[in-house]
Amino acid sequence: MKHLLFICFILLFFTANAEEIALLPTIEKPKTVYRSAEITINQISPNTFQHISSLATNDFGKVPCNGLIVRDKNEVVIFDTPTNDKSAEALILWVKKKLHCQIKAIVPTHFHGDCLGGLQAFHAQGIPSIAHELTLQLAQKNEMVLPQKGFTEAMELKVGNEKVLLHFFGEGHTKDNIVAFFPKEQVLFGGCLIKEI
Repeated sequence: MKHLLFICFILLFFTANAEEIALLPTIEKPKTVYRSAEITINQISPNTFQHISSLATNDFGKVPCNGLIVRDKNEVVIFDTPTNDKSAEALILWVKKKLHCQIKAIVPTHFHGDCLGGLQAFHAQGIPSIAHELTLQLAQKNEMVLPQKGFTEAMELKVGNEKVLLHFFGEGHTKDNIVAFFPKEQVLFGGCLIKEI
Protein backbone atom coordinates (compact mmCIF):
# COMPACT_ATOMS: atom_id res chain seq x y z
CA MET A 1 0.00 0.00 0.00
CA LYS A 2 2.79 2.44 0.89
CA HIS A 3 4.55 1.69 -2.40
CA LEU A 4 1.32 2.47 -4.25
CA LEU A 5 1.06 5.77 -2.35
CA PHE A 6 4.64 6.60 -3.31
CA ILE A 7 3.92 5.98 -6.99
CA CYS A 8 0.74 8.09 -6.75
CA PHE A 9 2.72 10.88 -5.10
CA ILE A 10 5.30 10.89 -7.90
CA LEU A 11 2.61 10.81 -10.60
CA LEU A 12 0.66 13.63 -8.92
CA PHE A 13 3.82 15.66 -8.52
CA PHE A 14 4.78 15.35 -12.17
CA THR A 15 1.20 15.83 -13.39
CA ALA A 16 0.67 18.91 -11.22
CA ASN A 17 4.00 20.37 -12.32
CA ALA A 18 4.07 19.24 -15.96
CA GLU A 19 3.79 22.80 -17.23
CA GLU A 20 6.68 23.96 -15.02
CA ILE A 21 8.81 20.94 -15.91
CA ALA A 22 8.33 21.60 -19.62
CA LEU A 23 9.76 25.09 -19.05
CA LEU A 24 12.86 23.89 -17.19
CA PRO A 25 16.17 24.29 -19.02
CA THR A 26 18.21 21.26 -20.00
CA ILE A 27 19.86 19.73 -16.94
CA GLU A 28 23.54 20.56 -16.84
CA LYS A 29 26.33 18.80 -15.01
CA PRO A 30 26.63 20.12 -11.44
CA LYS A 31 29.41 22.66 -10.88
CA THR A 32 32.08 21.72 -8.32
CA VAL A 33 32.36 24.64 -5.88
CA TYR A 34 34.64 23.03 -3.28
CA ARG A 35 37.00 20.06 -3.14
CA SER A 36 39.29 18.82 -0.35
CA ALA A 37 40.68 15.48 0.78
CA GLU A 38 37.58 15.02 2.95
CA ILE A 39 34.70 16.33 0.87
CA THR A 40 33.53 17.58 -2.53
CA ILE A 41 30.62 20.00 -2.93
CA ASN A 42 28.73 20.44 -6.20
CA GLN A 43 26.14 23.12 -6.88
CA ILE A 44 23.02 21.57 -8.42
CA SER A 45 20.83 24.68 -8.62
CA PRO A 46 21.02 28.19 -7.15
CA ASN A 47 20.13 26.96 -3.65
CA THR A 48 20.88 23.22 -3.61
CA PHE A 49 24.25 21.56 -3.24
CA GLN A 50 25.41 17.94 -3.27
CA HIS A 51 28.07 16.96 -0.73
CA ILE A 52 30.18 13.87 -1.42
CA SER A 53 32.44 12.01 1.02
CA SER A 54 33.97 8.54 0.81
CA LEU A 55 33.29 5.38 2.77
CA ALA A 56 35.96 2.66 2.88
CA THR A 57 34.34 -0.77 2.43
CA ASN A 58 35.76 -4.29 2.42
CA ASP A 59 33.78 -5.42 -0.62
CA PHE A 60 33.78 -2.37 -2.89
CA GLY A 61 36.79 -0.28 -1.83
CA LYS A 62 36.18 3.48 -1.50
CA VAL A 63 32.55 4.29 -2.19
CA PRO A 64 31.31 7.86 -2.82
CA CYS A 65 28.42 8.85 -0.54
CA ASN A 66 26.07 11.71 -1.41
CA GLY A 67 24.16 14.14 0.73
CA LEU A 68 22.21 17.32 0.03
CA ILE A 69 22.23 20.92 1.26
CA VAL A 70 19.18 23.14 0.68
CA ARG A 71 19.30 26.88 1.30
CA ASP A 72 17.00 29.85 1.63
CA LYS A 73 18.01 33.26 2.93
CA ASN A 74 20.82 32.63 5.44
CA GLU A 75 19.70 29.15 6.53
CA VAL A 76 20.37 25.61 5.33
CA VAL A 77 19.12 22.11 6.07
CA ILE A 78 21.54 19.25 5.38
CA PHE A 79 20.50 15.72 4.44
CA ASP A 80 22.84 12.89 5.44
CA THR A 81 26.09 13.53 7.23
CA PRO A 82 29.41 12.88 5.56
CA THR A 83 30.84 9.48 6.46
CA ASN A 84 32.90 10.61 9.47
CA ASP A 85 33.28 13.50 11.90
CA LYS A 86 36.35 14.97 10.13
CA SER A 87 34.46 15.23 6.83
CA ALA A 88 31.39 16.55 8.66
CA GLU A 89 33.49 19.28 10.30
CA ALA A 90 34.78 20.29 6.84
CA LEU A 91 31.19 20.52 5.55
CA ILE A 92 30.01 22.56 8.53
CA LEU A 93 32.93 24.97 8.14
CA TRP A 94 32.26 25.38 4.41
CA VAL A 95 28.57 26.19 5.02
CA LYS A 96 29.47 28.79 7.64
CA LYS A 97 32.43 30.42 5.80
CA LYS A 98 31.31 30.20 2.15
CA LEU A 99 27.53 30.22 2.28
CA HIS A 100 27.42 32.39 5.44
CA CYS A 101 24.46 30.32 6.63
CA GLN A 102 23.17 28.85 9.86
CA ILE A 103 22.57 25.10 9.75
CA LYS A 104 18.97 24.67 10.96
CA ALA A 105 19.06 20.85 11.03
CA ILE A 106 20.85 17.70 9.91
CA VAL A 107 18.50 14.98 8.63
CA PRO A 108 19.91 11.45 8.19
CA THR A 109 17.76 9.64 5.60
CA HIS A 110 18.51 6.20 7.12
CA PHE A 111 20.65 4.53 9.79
CA HIS A 112 23.77 3.50 7.82
CA GLY A 113 27.19 5.07 8.40
CA ASP A 114 27.04 7.05 5.16
CA CYS A 115 24.11 8.99 6.66
CA LEU A 116 25.00 9.02 10.38
CA GLY A 117 28.80 8.67 10.38
CA GLY A 118 29.48 12.36 11.05
CA LEU A 119 26.51 13.06 13.33
CA GLN A 120 28.62 13.70 16.44
CA ALA A 121 30.33 16.65 14.69
CA PHE A 122 26.93 18.29 14.13
CA HIS A 123 25.86 17.68 17.73
CA ALA A 124 29.16 19.16 18.98
CA GLN A 125 28.25 22.39 17.13
CA GLY A 126 24.74 22.45 18.67
CA ILE A 127 23.05 21.59 15.35
CA PRO A 128 19.77 19.70 15.89
CA SER A 129 19.25 16.33 14.20
CA ILE A 130 15.95 14.88 12.99
CA ALA A 131 15.26 11.40 11.61
CA HIS A 132 12.48 8.87 11.23
CA GLU A 133 11.61 6.95 14.42
CA LEU A 134 12.84 3.72 12.80
CA THR A 135 16.21 5.38 12.16
CA LEU A 136 16.49 6.17 15.87
CA GLN A 137 15.63 2.57 16.77
CA LEU A 138 18.05 1.04 14.25
CA ALA A 139 20.86 3.46 15.18
CA GLN A 140 20.44 2.55 18.85
CA LYS A 141 20.39 -1.17 18.05
CA ASN A 142 23.63 -0.78 16.04
CA GLU A 143 25.25 1.38 18.76
CA MET A 144 25.53 4.49 16.58
CA VAL A 145 25.15 8.15 17.51
CA LEU A 146 21.42 8.82 17.83
CA PRO A 147 19.54 11.63 16.10
CA GLN A 148 17.86 13.87 18.68
CA LYS A 149 14.29 14.08 17.37
CA GLY A 150 12.08 11.60 15.53
CA PHE A 151 8.99 11.69 13.33
CA THR A 152 6.72 8.94 12.00
CA GLU A 153 5.13 9.47 8.57
CA ALA A 154 5.86 13.02 7.43
CA MET A 155 7.31 16.28 8.65
CA GLU A 156 7.73 19.81 7.31
CA LEU A 157 10.85 21.84 8.12
CA LYS A 158 11.40 25.56 7.59
CA VAL A 159 14.56 26.83 5.92
CA GLY A 160 14.55 30.61 5.59
CA ASN A 161 11.10 31.45 4.20
CA GLU A 162 10.77 28.11 2.42
CA LYS A 163 9.81 24.58 3.44
CA VAL A 164 11.33 21.15 3.06
CA LEU A 165 9.06 18.11 3.16
CA LEU A 166 10.20 14.81 4.72
CA HIS A 167 8.26 11.64 4.03
CA PHE A 168 8.50 7.95 4.88
CA PHE A 169 6.89 5.79 2.17
CA GLY A 170 8.00 2.42 3.51
CA GLU A 171 10.91 0.04 3.14
CA GLY A 172 13.28 0.39 0.21
CA HIS A 173 17.05 0.47 0.54
CA THR A 174 16.53 0.04 4.30
CA LYS A 175 13.52 -0.36 6.62
CA ASP A 176 13.77 3.31 7.62
CA ASN A 177 14.70 5.30 4.49
CA ILE A 178 12.96 8.61 3.91
CA VAL A 179 12.85 11.08 1.03
CA ALA A 180 13.01 14.87 1.13
CA PHE A 181 11.48 17.38 -1.28
CA PHE A 182 12.51 21.04 -1.63
CA PRO A 183 9.57 22.63 -3.52
CA LYS A 184 11.32 25.97 -4.10
CA GLU A 185 13.71 24.35 -6.58
CA GLN A 186 11.79 21.15 -7.38
CA VAL A 187 14.54 18.94 -5.90
CA LEU A 188 13.68 15.47 -4.59
CA PHE A 189 16.38 13.72 -2.54
CA GLY A 190 16.10 9.98 -2.05
CA GLY A 191 19.58 9.23 -0.67
CA CYS A 192 20.56 5.58 -1.10
CA LEU A 193 16.98 4.72 -2.07
CA ILE A 194 17.88 5.95 -5.57
CA LYS A 195 20.71 4.23 -7.48
CA GLU A 196 22.23 5.09 -10.83
CA ILE A 197 22.07 2.46 -13.55
